[in-house]
Amino acid sequence: MTRPADHPVLPASKVGVLLINLGTPDAPDAKSVRRYLAEFLSDRRVVEIPRLLWQPILHGVILTTRPKKSAHAYQQVWTDEGSPLAVHTRATAQALQRAMGDKVMVDWAMRYGNPAIGDRLASMKAAGCDRILLAPLYPQYSAATTATANDAAFAALRAMRWQPAIRTLPPYHDDPAYIAALSASVERHVAALDFTPDALLASFHGMPDRTLHLGDPYHCQSVKTVRLLGQSLSLPVHMSFQSRFGRAKWLEPETEATLTDLVKDGVRNIAVITPGFSADCLETLEEIALRAKDVFLGQGGENFAYLPCLNASADAITLYQRLMSRELSGWID
Repeated sequence: MTRPADHPVLPASKVGVLLINLGTPDAPDAKSVRRYLAEFLSDRRVVEIPRLLWQPILHGVILTTRPKKSAHAYQQVWTDEGSPLAVHTRATAQALQRAMGDKVMVDWAMRYGNPAIGDRLASMKAAGCDRILLAPLYPQYSAATTATANDAAFAALRAMRWQPAIRTLPPYHDDPAYIAALSASVERHVAALDFTPDALLASFHGMPDRTLHLGDPYHCQSVKTVRLLGQSLSLPVHMSFQSRFGRAKWLEPETEATLTDLVKDGVRNIAVITPGFSADCLETLEEIALRAKDVFLGQGGENFAYLPCLNASADAITLYQRLMSRELSGWID
C-alpha cells in the first residue's frame, strides 16, 4: 500500500534492551547527594515504613545530616569520567551493543538519578523500538531493586499512548552462565594477587530481616549463588551482608562482623567479592575496598583484596549476551 504524501515518517521497527542499575548522584557534593537520597529513600519499595512516620524522619534528620557524609564517601571513589556505577554501566551497554550487533538497540538507565528510566524508554521508542526487554542488572531478585526498577518503567509506559511490547529479565542468581562468569572472574583476579587467600568472602547488599519473612526471595537466592560458586572454586567461600541502615534487624551475618570472626578463626589472608552487584559503586569501592579492609587489617588480618564486580569485562558481556538472547527469543533470530 502506498502511503499518503503527508504521512509522518516512522522509524524502522527495532528491538531494544534497556539495562537498568540502581542509581547515583550527578556529582559528589552534598546538594547532588541530597537530591539523589531524597528520591531513593522516598521509594516505598526501599523503605517500607508508613509515609506519615517516615517522611518527617527523612526530611528532618536524614537529609539534613547524611548528604555531607555520603558526599565525602563518593569523593573517595569518584572518577574523572564520573560515578563508578554510571561509568561501568555505560561501558557495559556499549560493549553489549557491539556484541549483539545491529539487530538490537542497547541502552542504559538508572532507577534513581540520571539517565532516568522514563527518558531512555521515550528515546528508545522514538528510535523505533516497539519491543523492549527491561533488564535490571540484579542477579538476585529483591522488591527493593528488581521490582522498583520495573515499577518505574511501567509508570513511564502509562504515559505513552503507543506503548512498546515489554519483557522483563528474570533473576539469574543460579544461571550456569552467571556462575561461570563469577568463577572465571574470581580465578583470574586471585591469580593476579601477590598473596594466596585463605578464604573468599561473598558480601551482598543487606536487606531488613522482615523482607525475608514477607516473601522476598533475595536471601535464598543469595545463599544459592554462594553455594554454586563454592562448588566451582577450590577456595572456601563464606557469605555476609553489608550496608545496614537504621535500627531494624537486618539479614545476618553482617560483613564487618564476619571479617572480625574470620580473623579470630585463623584467616589472615582474604579476598572479598560482591556477587549481588553487577558494577562497582560506592558500596563496593568505599564500603568494602576501603572500610572493610581497614576492619580486617585492624583485627589482625595480614592481606586483604577486593575483587572487582563483573563490570564490562569479557566475562560479563558473554553472560549478558546469553541472557538477553534467550529472553529475546522470538523477537530476534
